[in-house]
Amino acid sequence: MCGIAGIFDTRERRPIDRSLLNAMTDVIAHRGPDGNGTHVEPGVGLGHRRLSIIDLEGGRQPMGNEDDSVIVVYNGEIYNFQSLRRELSDAGHRFATRSDTEVIVHGWEEWGAACVERFNGMFAFALWDRSKETLFLARDRLGIKPLHYGVLPDGHLVFGSELKSLYLYPGLSRDMDPHAVEDFFTYGYVPEPRTILKQLKKLPPGESLVVERGRPVPETTRYWDVPFVPLDPMDETEACEELVRRLTEAVDRRLISEVPLGAFLSGGVDSSSVVAMMSRISSEPVKTCNIAFDVHEFDESPHARLVAEHCKTDHRVETVAVDDFDLIDQLSGLYDEPYADSSAIPTYRVCELARKDVTVALSGDGGDECVAGYGRYRRHLSEERVRGHLPGGLRRAVFGALGSIYPRMRWAPRFLRARATFQRLGRDGVEGYAAIQSVLQEDLRHRIYSDAFRRELGGYRGAQVLHEHARRAPTDDPLSLVQYLDMKTYLVGDILTKVDRASMAHSLEVRVPMLDHELVGWLSGLPRNLKLHEGEGKWLLKRGLSKHLPRDILYRPKQGFAVPLASWFRGPLRDRVRDLANSPALLSTGWFEKGALEKLVVEHQKERQDHSYAIWSFLMFDAFLRNVMTGASSQPTSGSG
Repeated sequence: MCGIAGIFDTRERRPIDRSLLNAMTDVIAHRGPDGNGTHVEPGVGLGHRRLSIIDLEGGRQPMGNEDDSVIVVYNGEIYNFQSLRRELSDAGHRFATRSDTEVIVHGWEEWGAACVERFNGMFAFALWDRSKETLFLARDRLGIKPLHYGVLPDGHLVFGSELKSLYLYPGLSRDMDPHAVEDFFTYGYVPEPRTILKQLKKLPPGESLVVERGRPVPETTRYWDVPFVPLDPMDETEACEELVRRLTEAVDRRLISEVPLGAFLSGGVDSSSVVAMMSRISSEPVKTCNIAFDVHEFDESPHARLVAEHCKTDHRVETVAVDDFDLIDQLSGLYDEPYADSSAIPTYRVCELARKDVTVALSGDGGDECVAGYGRYRRHLSEERVRGHLPGGLRRAVFGALGSIYPRMRWAPRFLRARATFQRLGRDGVEGYAAIQSVLQEDLRHRIYSDAFRRELGGYRGAQVLHEHARRAPTDDPLSLVQYLDMKTYLVGDILTKVDRASMAHSLEVRVPMLDHELVGWLSGLPRNLKLHEGEGKWLLKRGLSKHLPRDILYRPKQGFAVPLASWFRGPLRDRVRDLANSPALLSTGWFEKGALEKLVVEHQKERQDHSYAIWSFLMFDAFLRNVMTGASSQPTSGSG
């Protein structure tokens, strides 16, 4: 795993500042502590930081073809590189290394931009072709690896694995995008393709960008999408066998490594499934790791230990304090833009633990999206059935009215807390799902935003992100549609971002078998009843793994990787939260109503309502303003190699 950064002159061949390029790679040294390299020529600068995984001696980057007319910097792994290498060798290409990186160079020469369609892996790369005066940027199909870029007013295109590299460019404006701010307070992260800054973007998953010198920058090209093409009918036994076969292949592809390799093991279905398949393949005990919490209700370590014993792994556990809130300011520098998933804290700690034994770890991320594991899917389907029985006009009138008059009772048992459900039922399916996903509901955002900020938004709403993806979705099945929406937003913007930054902060590569694109494509075509069956999520995965894992693991309630925000904000962080409404950083934006923020905090601390996710979002936005917008993120985060 590595880090990349670079500068390309889209207009002419102005000299590239080598010291600036070096600074852009040095600031992401944690992504690649084993080496660095640059390639500079008139109008082009490519930089790389290397974490050595394959071909430890010969895989240095930037890497070129025989005459260095094609140069690449690359972050990731291409798991089918050996078969592609044989195919390219048969076509006359000569290889000088054993590295998967060289396959990208010769793949471009042989297939052009279509080379990405041949790669099975996780990747983000930038390739310079001197003869065509073309820069080619590409990102893997599911967005496992990040790539940020921007075409600036001076005609330079800058790119990098992390925004902190781009923040160093002298011509970059720090103007924030109001739409990105609204997106953040809707979802808790900034979804692709936006970043928090107006001038920068994220390259979306499964997309590439060809930039030719002297021509306007074109739109990105989508080379792959989750197909959701229905599979041919099969019985349950066949489906289970096929799932296990495909998952085993996906895991096996990700075991190639010349450095120590292991796995995260939380004791949940997904990570346990990956470890079970690793144990079937490996002749040696699999190295697994897990963190235990010092508070029972947040501790999954007994379940992880059960799986470790069942699969006979070499298991490491370390206990950490659940009150690990000292990371708050550090996280803002890690993510470079507002990011409010509090599970980033334990994720950071488990990556720190894993790196003590291994350089590569497999994870179970992606399983919930691919095989319908989230409880919100059941909730959404129940609401869709109600929507399907009532005309839209009548539904909006009835449930909209009920939602406005029904008392807000978040303190009450769930079956009495109907207000939010009524409000969602008064909307269409996509709007309802956006409300399920929101960390701050729209009415709360509206109350906290200032009049000036609402004018800046010009009517824009965070739900429009999901509407845009829904318009392009290859399916209209209610379950498949929300799985697709999650894959385009929550999976890439939250889950994969969290793991990439937390792992790379410790120079740890994380591989994700559940997001093998061939496996994802097959799973997407399964009928609904094999994914969500009689209220049971991940139904086929659980049935298929029943021969390989204890039933208590497969069918225990989903726990999640949580921290006790609500009690933090009424206890050890009480004073910090109380001061939030007076934060100079927040108030200087002019975007928020001080009185509304004060009310939010008072309602939470007096236990009238649970505003923990909203408060966490404001704490992280405040930390971002103080630590990143002032330039503090220009220094490597602690824990870097």
